[in-house]
Amino acid sequence: MHQNKSLEEIVVDALMERGWHISFAESCTAGLASARLVNVPNASKVFDASVVTYANEAKVSYLGVSEETIVQYGVVSEQVAIEMAKGVAKANSAEVGIGISGIAGPGGGTESKPVGMVCFGFIIGEELFSSTCYFGPIGREKVRNHAVEYVFETLCQKLK
Repeated sequence: MHQNKSLEEIVVDALMERGWHISFAESCTAGLASARLVNVPNASKVFDASVVTYANEAKVSYLGVSEETIVQYGVVSEQVAIEMAKGVAKANSAEVGIGISGIAGPGGGTESKPVGMVCFGFIIGEELFSSTCYFGPIGREKVRNHAVEYVFETLCQKLK
């Protein structure tokens, strides 16, 4: 049905059909999801702005993530990813917001939050959900690429 179209093209088309906009709040992916989206012609019709917030303080000041949420659950958590998604969507008046926070490695992992763990928050219209993927200690670049691929696969499924 979508022959030869990339996931990003499918997402842009689906957003254009709805007249919706998308924004990303990226931590470990550092703008990679936004970059993949803007590779698509017409991305400017559905994309206004995204934010890369690496430091906890940036998540609080730019996205409205609660300091209490960070303390209680840790910055790499579905709870923080959801707050990132809600904050970036609100800031940019977007119907779709995605929050991504993870541990790309090679260091920084713990037993409960290993290297390669990435948490995602999604707001798509009225739907709010989160998930966690464990990509393993496969290297920073691969973790980041797998995380972005997961985001676009999820968006394709949800925007059908």
